Amino acid sequence: MTPIRLVHLYPRELNIYADRGNLAVFARRTAWRGIDLEVVEVGHGDPLPADGHIYYLGGGQDRDQAMVAEDLARTKGRELIARVDDGAVLFAVCGGYQLAGHGYTGVTGERMPGIGLLDADTIAEPTRLIGDIVIAADSDGGTHTVVGFENHAGRTRLGPDARPLGTVVTGNGNNGQDGTEGAVRDRAIGTYLHGPLLPKNPWLADRMLAWAIEFATGDAVTLDPLDDDMETAAHAAAVARAREPNRS
Repeated sequence: MTPIRLVHLYPRELNIYADRGNLAVFARRTAWRGIDLEVVEVGHGDPLPADGHIYYLGGGQDRDQAMVAEDLARTKGRELIARVDDGAVLFAVCGGYQLAGHGYTGVTGERMPGIGLLDADTIAEPTRLIGDIVIAADSDGGTHTVVGFENHAGRTRLGPDARPLGTVVTGNGNNGQDGTEGAVRDRAIGTYLHGPLLPKNPWLADRMLAWAIEFATGDAVTLDPLDDDMETAAHAAAVARAREPNRS
């Protein structure tokens, strides 16, 4: 099978809350199925590779996010939008999610430019939204429970050209008010869910892998099922913890 290329953007600056674990999940779930996964790291000033099938933007502290915001918008944003328009996958977490939108305004009013791939805009508030979160995500004609951990000052609002990844069951989500979490456009997913997210949500990992394989090969694909007993147990434990009374 054609190797899947995963482009990890700004691995030094945007790598917080163990989110590199998401890449480990992609690597293991492809290896278990006999699929080659190539990971390419792309940093500040580097051009965007035109042959990626999955592009990954992690989360970072505000100062690290500010370091990459202008570079992302100037050197990679237009090409990244074009790749998603062609069918590539984008997975953006927290700070990466904010920069995939129109931009991020910090608590002191400083503005970080986004690339406008996702129709979402973020303004920070003094208080942070922190804690375990459960959402109900609609995909493939069904509803899937997704669990994670959120820790963000940003309040993100979606425009008409984005739909939420899911509806909040427990937690805060995009802004703590409208019950939405994340944003989706085509095969681009932005979310505030850390943890890392994918070890406890193998369904979501496989959904993105299937998209990437379809983009790489031009053929629809159904992935062979894996033994996800441990992942299912971790998912259930996270749901139970999030639903404990008096958890913030």
